[in-house]
Amino acid sequence: MPLFKPKSLPRSPVTEKPTNGTHHDNHTNTNGTSRNSQELPPVSPLGRPQLVFHCQLAHGSPMGLISGFSNVRELYQKIAECYDIPPEEILFCTLNTHKVEMSELLGGQIGLDDFIFAHKKGRPKEIELVKTDDALGLTITDNGAGYAFIKRIKEGSVIDKVKVIQVGDHIEKINSENLVGRRHFEVAKMLKNIPKGSKFTLRLIEPQKNGFGSIGPRSDPRKGKKQAYGSGKETLRFKADGSAQIEKVSDDAATVGIEKINSILESFMGINDNELATQIWELSEGKQNSMDFAEAIDNSDLEAFGFTDDFVIELWGAVTDARAGRLR
Repeated sequence: MPLFKPKSLPRSPVTEKPTNGTHHDNHTNTNGTSRNSQELPPVSPLGRPQLVFHCQLAHGSPMGLISGFSNVRELYQKIAECYDIPPEEILFCTLNTHKVEMSELLGGQIGLDDFIFAHKKGRPKEIELVKTDDALGLTITDNGAGYAFIKRIKEGSVIDKVKVIQVGDHIEKINSENLVGRRHFEVAKMLKNIPKGSKFTLRLIEPQKNGFGSIGPRSDPRKGKKQAYGSGKETLRFKADGSAQIEKVSDDAATVGIEKINSILESFMGINDNELATQIWELSEGKQNSMDFAEAIDNSDLEAFGFTDDFVIELWGAVTDARAGRLR
């Protein structure tokens, strides 16, 4: 039995491009249904149907079908094979929108009905700046495959005044130091450690735009969220050990708790990482006080972050508030 039923997608008929690199035309009959719409997902060697996801290049391309990945790097590899491009050309992916919507970034999980849009490298640019304030006003995230990029720009900040710097830009270099392969918290720390009053240069690479300028002006990504194509109650979650598994959508307490933890990460560290926030939430499960919570963090791979006691207490406050329903 297939894991999900084929469904009509809100777009015009396109040419599907399977992962083996061959093309076939997705002809549409007069009643609007596709000739191959009843094809079942490919079956794995174990006899179980593989998950198959629809994807497209955000600036425009035929639709592709991808499967057989268990982490973000493998996902990028599959998309690259589908479109005959190097994996390094993919900056990041969004779910259910071709626009650079930071609220729709692909992170540690994908809904089983989600449509994946891959954003390729576009124009490089170098900007010389003077750090006139202690904080630059950037929130940094990464794509899970070696590229850190700008997720949010604080209004009125040093960076906000330089309009050529945009949300979605990959931070390739600070001065002459190459940042490819660095995690977002490393890049955020390097920017924070630039002395006030110093002059420095950012080399950025923006996402490729389509001919209609689909990337809109800066705005709060939490506002104006549109309904997604997918509406399933299950997600494919990428685990830290490199595996992937299907999970039910988190309950309300977990959802608001993870969102709050993510906002604390942004305030204290200048990063946005839903996967890290989820890991912190999971470490809090079954813990009844901040001491047990702190011990769980110290005994995990999160110890490398060197969280301060005050920061851990702040995180624990978010956990208890979410459990008690004070964040809803």
